[in-house]
Amino acid sequence: MVPSAMRQREQMVDLLSRRNAELASLLEIGKTLTSSLELRDVLKGIMAHLERLLQPKIWSLLLTDEETGELTFEIAVSPVAEELKGMRLGPGEGVAGWVAQQGEPLLIPDVTQDPRYSGQVAIAVDYPVASIACVPLMIRERVLGVLELIGVQGDEPFGPENMPLLGAVADFAAIAIDNARNYQRISELVITDDLTGLHNARHFHELLTYEVDRARRYGSQVSLLFLDLDHFKGVNDTYGHLVGSRMIAEVGQLIRRHIRSSDRAARYGGDEYVVVLPNTGKQGALAMAAKMLERLHSHPFYADNGEPISIAASFGVATFPDDAPDKTTLIRAADSAMYEAKEGGRNGVRGYAVNFV
Repeated sequence: MVPSAMRQREQMVDLLSRRNAELASLLEIGKTLTSSLELRDVLKGIMAHLERLLQPKIWSLLLTDEETGELTFEIAVSPVAEELKGMRLGPGEGVAGWVAQQGEPLLIPDVTQDPRYSGQVAIAVDYPVASIACVPLMIRERVLGVLELIGVQGDEPFGPENMPLLGAVADFAAIAIDNARNYQRISELVITDDLTGLHNARHFHELLTYEVDRARRYGSQVSLLFLDLDHFKGVNDTYGHLVGSRMIAEVGQLIRRHIRSSDRAARYGGDEYVVVLPNTGKQGALAMAAKMLERLHSHPFYADNGEPISIAASFGVATFPDDAPDKTTLIRAADSAMYEAKEGGRNGVRGYAVNFV
């Protein structure tokens, strides 16, 4: 066999070996990515497989904000990855924005020759960018985000041979991300009150059990805030139940906007709400309840005809372990304090004052 023929055969064998390895890897990607319903695990899987297959030095995965159309860096592999994480790009901004808007893959072997490259990527990754390969994460004609690989000067530029494999990874990634998001939405529906968007009563009990157990383990405190809207039956009787339901929803939204990110609020039932305050003592919880009562007073509530509606509430506060040795007793203590506020004239805040024996 002549040397040139032997080289061709060797090249063919090498090409087939690489293609078989890529196929095996894609099958593995399909299994691993679609086997998880947790978005964080899915993103970690994408990172591991992409780095093993294409070995890019600098790359990122950006997800689309469905409301604003912006792209957010969810995965960033670069010398300044921490600075990139969470950064947002406006609709259509840069190469990634163009790919997200058009829903088409884009290969730029030389960024100096393409007007879609704005230079913001070079600033972000802190490296001299030479080439870019970018593909959309699409499912059912929706763009969930993009995968963007950056080639720097001195490296071999990305070429057309890289695009099929990158596109296949993007397809698997889109399926996995969509599955994880759907699972998350279903999970949230199970634990969410339909009217207010707060947690429902069943999930509140799970949250409080967790926080009390954690406070016991670490020797910290957790406070529970109970509030019940005052004379709310009069709102329903005067303006109708549709307006009453809207008031309950608005109060729930007001509570959600003004609690800390670590706090957990729930609709307990009817016009009752509860707020779990981790790492919070009695005085801190009383102060938060007083501020919430002020916000109820200052927030404008209106009937359908534009008539203002005054909303007030009675608040009860209790703290573990000061007022109660366990979750059930803590709920009773906060509820008891709330009824003391009712009996004391309503529209006020009371802390549980009777220590358990």
